[in-house]
Amino acid sequence: MAFNHLPAGVHDALSALSVTPVTHSVPMASNPLPPDAGARPSPGMILERLARDATRAARITHTEHLPPRIGSHADWPEQIRPEVIAAIRSAGIERPWAHQARTSEHALRGESVVVATGTASGKSLAYLAPVLSTLLDGSEAPNGRGATALYLAPTKALAADQRRAVRDLAAPLGSAVRPAVYDGDTPVEEREWVRQYGNYVLTNPDMLHRGILPSHPRWSSFLRALRYVVIDECHSYRGVFGSHVAQVVRRLRRICARYGSEPVFLLASATAAEPGRAATRLTGLPVVEITEDTSPRGELVFALWEPPLTELHGEQGAPVRRTATAESADLLTDLAVQGVRTVAFVRSRRGAELIALIAQERLAEVDRSLPGRVAAYRGGYLPEERRALERALHSGELLGLAATTALELGVDVSGLDAVVIAGYPGTRASLWQQAGRAGRSGQGALAVLVARDDPLDTYLVHHPEALFDQPVESTVLDPDNPYVLAPHLCAAAAELPLTEFDFPLFGPAAGGLMPQLEAASLLRRRAKAWHWTRRERAADLTDIRGQGGSPVQIVEAGTGRLLGTVDAAAAHTTVHDGAVHLHQGRTYVVQQLDLADDVALVEEASPPYSTTARDTTAITILETDTEIPWGDARLCFGSVEVTNQVVSFLRRKLITGEVLGETKLDLPPRTLRTRAVWWTVTEDQLDAARVNPEQLGGALHAAEHASIGMLPLFATCDRWDIGGVSVPLHPDTLLPTVFVYDGHPGGAGFAERAFHTAADWLTATRHAIASCECEAGCPSCIQSPKCGNGNDPLHKRGAIRLLSELLRGARQGA
Repeated sequence: MAFNHLPAGVHDALSALSVTPVTHSVPMASNPLPPDAGARPSPGMILERLARDATRAARITHTEHLPPRIGSHADWPEQIRPEVIAAIRSAGIERPWAHQARTSEHALRGESVVVATGTASGKSLAYLAPVLSTLLDGSEAPNGRGATALYLAPTKALAADQRRAVRDLAAPLGSAVRPAVYDGDTPVEEREWVRQYGNYVLTNPDMLHRGILPSHPRWSSFLRALRYVVIDECHSYRGVFGSHVAQVVRRLRRICARYGSEPVFLLASATAAEPGRAATRLTGLPVVEITEDTSPRGELVFALWEPPLTELHGEQGAPVRRTATAESADLLTDLAVQGVRTVAFVRSRRGAELIALIAQERLAEVDRSLPGRVAAYRGGYLPEERRALERALHSGELLGLAATTALELGVDVSGLDAVVIAGYPGTRASLWQQAGRAGRSGQGALAVLVARDDPLDTYLVHHPEALFDQPVESTVLDPDNPYVLAPHLCAAAAELPLTEFDFPLFGPAAGGLMPQLEAASLLRRRAKAWHWTRRERAADLTDIRGQGGSPVQIVEAGTGRLLGTVDAAAAHTTVHDGAVHLHQGRTYVVQQLDLADDVALVEEASPPYSTTARDTTAITILETDTEIPWGDARLCFGSVEVTNQVVSFLRRKLITGEVLGETKLDLPPRTLRTRAVWWTVTEDQLDAARVNPEQLGGALHAAEHASIGMLPLFATCDRWDIGGVSVPLHPDTLLPTVFVYDGHPGGAGFAERAFHTAADWLTATRHAIASCECEAGCPSCIQSPKCGNGNDPLHKRGAIRLLSELLRGARQGA
């Protein structure tokens, strides 16, 4: 597998860094440790090699040691077929862990169940044992096709990986188990075979929504025999995506009832707060929860790593830390040289590409055979590219991988020794999920969280108790969101005419939406049922991942070759005219973004910079649902309309982030109706906080930025899922106001969670600003990477005083 080295400009940027250049723990250009040779070093030894001198050691702010755990066995339930138990034993598993046996018992009793235990705790086997046993029973039925099962995964990669696992495990059972993937990558000629003969069909919610449910008559024999629905990695179904999936599941249950089946739901989740409650909200059914993890675990050493300050200065002269991208590339390089099998998780597609490129360039200086053993993995690749990378990682051909969260979810990458996490992934659940990718064979593992120059990351690496002493978050989703529910009611009516009998299934808001759907000429009532009467497909009314339209195709202008896609919602900020786009080690510049045809034309180039979009935002209050007095201040929650427009982009030096210039853009504004939390303060409170009119805009702006950065600590969101606006005198409140809103139509539950945890959330925000060592504000406290105003104005001290006064009122209000 061949990969390209750094483009011209990246190498120059590396050499221009004003920090100590990387030096490896083995002699450069000598004989590096052969990958996978000999006994694996302990995680403590690996970390010691990374922190080989005082400069590197000073970057470790905390080390957490999680001791190994002894497992607890049980016996399989009597109803599990002996052939299935024999197949499991032939795979090397003599007895199940106690939580696996308990999960199987509930499944066989016909009770929906969620198993929420740690990574590599054997959740797949917990649901596969009863499923395989039931499929084997069904294969012996005298008439009909026998029992079937449906498996839902949030990603194609996970479904493909699970098919391999099921095929291998069920091999001794012969043709009784016929696993088959049915997704957008399945060739047309194979799809009919899957419908007719597959009895364990692996797909994703997108294909269920767009392909299977609208064509349910062609799936009638499969759905009539459906006994189990497996929902894997169910903690990933949160926010708008989770809300859509909840309604897709309700549509599935309705169609199954039409064919006389009532499947049992088996859900698997990473460790989560109240998993049974979240699973019930997702499925609409009572769900038993299994949370005690009885599997053994190897030692985990977890290090928190803060990159050093550089001599560079960013916007408004703020000090700049070395980027998490550059730091993680160094760590991936060092680990590869040591022969330590590693995945570096990165938050963005561009970051994954860049880390892989930097690591390849540096590894080439050590041994020419090593660059080809490091690669990037992200969404947007073509199917054949993803499959090749998955095979290479699974076989061990790849030694290091820079990956987005596409590899976070369950894909079997057993044999990894270390995980590098480039930036806090947004939730503690995701953090532990990513850390758990290493050590999956039971051996010890190292996890390193590399902090970005960001308020939340900085707070966490200096407050390890917020990570290691707190439970993971509750999953936030809102299936009753009218923007989510309405298109699914239309899709359901297109599948089978809707009646009032169906309303309880879809939730309490369903009945109230029907007149609006009739008025919009989307549904028509005939007798006692509502029908879809349009020629278009009702399933096309919504994108369940909340991406707001058809994906934009990225096409090479000179050849017409399709390079990949980008979500419609991200197109304005990522593939605007002049944007730099990375794909499989090559750098492209966008020549034209054609919004009418959903195409971005690109040409290969090697600019010495990256690009960052800038935007402007205005907000209008539509309705205030709840208002709480905090002294003279007010904390509110309700509906708002947000108008956003991308107006320009910045060119930044690679690696250092230094701003080289700004270019104007002419893109249309976009309007969003959503949910928001906001707070106001009075003139008297400003006087008490000693915030004068010249400081007010900067103080509000700084508080807004920092609060957005800290919200992921309290809600299962990413700072890119939410937005904010601060106004010294808002026309709707006639007071200084700070808004934080959900970045999805109708809301996603994040702003509501912020409202209910506001005192703790804003207290942590104030602490994050006050404890930062900078003088006037920096990316670690009040500067935002997505600020539309170039992080101007900002007033750090004013924000601290303003939040102190606000929280004093909160205590009085309580």
